Amino acid sequence: MKLSREVKTGIIVIGGILLFIMGFSYLKSSPLFESNKIFYAVYQDVGGLQPGTQVTINGLSVGKVNDIRFKDSSGKLVVTFSIDNNFNFSKNSIAELYDTGIIGGKGIQVKPVFDDAPMAKTGDTLTTSTRPGLTDLVQEKLAPLQQKVEGAVTNADSLLMNVNQILDDRTKKDLRETISGLKKVVASFQGSADALNDILGDNKEALNVTMTNLNTITDNFAELSDSLSSAGLSQTIRKLQGTLGNLDVMLAKIESGEGTLGKLVNNEQLYNNLNSASRDLDLLLQDFRLNPKRYIHVSVFAKKPTEYELPENDPARELKTQ
Repeated sequence: MKLSREVKTGIIVIGGILLFIMGFSYLKSSPLFESNKIFYAVYQDVGGLQPGTQVTINGLSVGKVNDIRFKDSSGKLVVTFSIDNNFNFSKNSIAELYDTGIIGGKGIQVKPVFDDAPMAKTGDTLTTSTRPGLTDLVQEKLAPLQQKVEGAVTNADSLLMNVNQILDDRTKKDLRETISGLKKVVASFQGSADALNDILGDNKEALNVTMTNLNTITDNFAELSDSLSSAGLSQTIRKLQGTLGNLDVMLAKIESGEGTLGKLVNNEQLYNNLNSASRDLDLLLQDFRLNPKRYIHVSVFAKKPTEYELPENDPARELKTQ
């Protein structure tokens, strides 16, 4: 069966039209023979989002961005994207704009919500959110640091200006003289160090002998320590410690009134009795001195003894009158 030229021409034209429609649909990233849900999302700034970018749910690609255009004179942008019919979610789900990589690029991920609200259907406008990218976070963290650095630079500039005001010509001259004096001091220290090195070099043998003597003295002290240890010094110290312990016990007993010495020390009545006896003995001796005839009587002719009279200036007269 032969086809006429007109039929062949019509087939070619129709095929060209179909290929044009399929190519145009491919370039617009809108499938021609697929039935997907179409959703809308409104953003203030899409950050370079391009048509054809994948739309994901939980990391799985479920659709593409179809179109991006201005909503109105406010400058807001309406993003049209399609999602496979096989996945259903609530109309309260969120279409989040996020960075797809470190070096840039934006994508949309749908955060599905499963609640009592109606399921999302074609033509619904989803709630939107924008997750800040790495660049935005870095800029957010660096902004306070930049302010602090700028403040520090400003303070340093003010400090340098104040220093320049303080360092007048006279002060600069004094500083130069001070630095010159420090240089001389350092040179003097260097000379002293060199002289000390010369002295040490000249007396090296004497220093070696001195160190040898010190080692000998140290050895002698070690031998003396060993001798004292072998002589029973530690045992003597232990005995002394035991004696001191016994002395502490004895003093404690005296303090508590135990024994004769403790009673003598702590008995106040005994002290008073001894004090009274001492006073009586003193009075007895005074009376014996004042009236010896009262205690010693020698009479050859049996005369009556005469009473002894104290002299006027005798200090014992007052004691007798008492």
